[in-house]
Amino acid sequence: MKAPSLTPVLPDIPIPTVERMGLRELERIRLILRGGSVIDWRRMHFQKRDEVDNFLRLYGLDVSRPYDEAWARGVLAEAVEYLRKTFNYRVADAVAQPEEIHDLFLFASGAKGSPRHRRIACVVLKVMHVIQHIEGRDLLFRLPVSEAELAELVMEKVLNVAQEMQAKGLPVVEFAHSIKTRDSLITKLLAKKETVAAQVYDRTRFRVVTRKREDLLPVLYYLTQRLFPFHLVVPGQTENTLIPFKSVLAENPHFEAHTSQLHLDRDYEDREDRGGNAFSGNTYRALNFVVDIPVRMDAYLPPPEQDTRQRKGRIVISLVEFQMVDEETARINELGENAHEAYKRRQKQRVLKRLSQGLVVPRKE
Repeated sequence: MKAPSLTPVLPDIPIPTVERMGLRELERIRLILRGGSVIDWRRMHFQKRDEVDNFLRLYGLDVSRPYDEAWARGVLAEAVEYLRKTFNYRVADAVAQPEEIHDLFLFASGAKGSPRHRRIACVVLKVMHVIQHIEGRDLLFRLPVSEAELAELVMEKVLNVAQEMQAKGLPVVEFAHSIKTRDSLITKLLAKKETVAAQVYDRTRFRVVTRKREDLLPVLYYLTQRLFPFHLVVPGQTENTLIPFKSVLAENPHFEAHTSQLHLDRDYEDREDRGGNAFSGNTYRALNFVVDIPVRMDAYLPPPEQDTRQRKGRIVISLVEFQMVDEETARINELGENAHEAYKRRQKQRVLKRLSQGLVVPRKE
């Protein structure tokens, strides 16, 4: 019989409002809106131990348990060793061996220690971010779990949060899931320049429709507090034609007070070449982003006290795409050339053209 999950329990949180958001929330939202990476950040934004603890629990770690803390400290030790060996980087003992794992995040936020500790802790956490990502993928390859089983675990986790949002009265009118069929996967891969199956990020996809456009940010931020840690957004995989960052600033003037403290200047997105989806209609608007959903796999592993593996990680990460849109935009997106049927038609035309390049075009039956 499978062992029970040891997923940490998250504390209840109030529904977020844009008016109460500050620099921390703005940075996290911007990261998702542009599909950025925390590797480019120069500080974190934690001020209290409880905030760090909730963040770790959201990832799936309860470091009050010896085996979870041991794993986290193992990742920390590997990051420190990498920095010292590869770059001869001096890592202060307070950062390399903190009293609590939480201290790393407080150092990196400037809430504890000196400015030097902040810089060092930020560098260490960036390396730890990469290591935990590698470990999560590696564990998934080693476990006797099918892609379908993992999809079910992810779906259960996401839909539990969707039910929670409904119970709390968040302004969500639709929260639906879909899994790409085999034919859809083949078509998408043939349409892409890089025909590698691993690069299809939306096998499992969730569509979230809010009541109004101004509801999008609170709902998005709620997801980062209950479903996935903000740092697990997949860089470079966001398509945002709905909420440009500058519109967030324009529609919420209180954010202007924080623009001088942003990791990236306010015009950064203007200089990025995002390309966009070649098959979407010209007036199609949506926020699409991809995240790694962390899932504890205790049911597929021996109990912690009997675990003889050298690397004792118990969390895998699974790619999931989210599409967010408000109700009015969703309605417009189904009109004319924006309609899904038109999208699929343009995609199939591209595929047929690629397949028949220099060859005889197959006749329709």
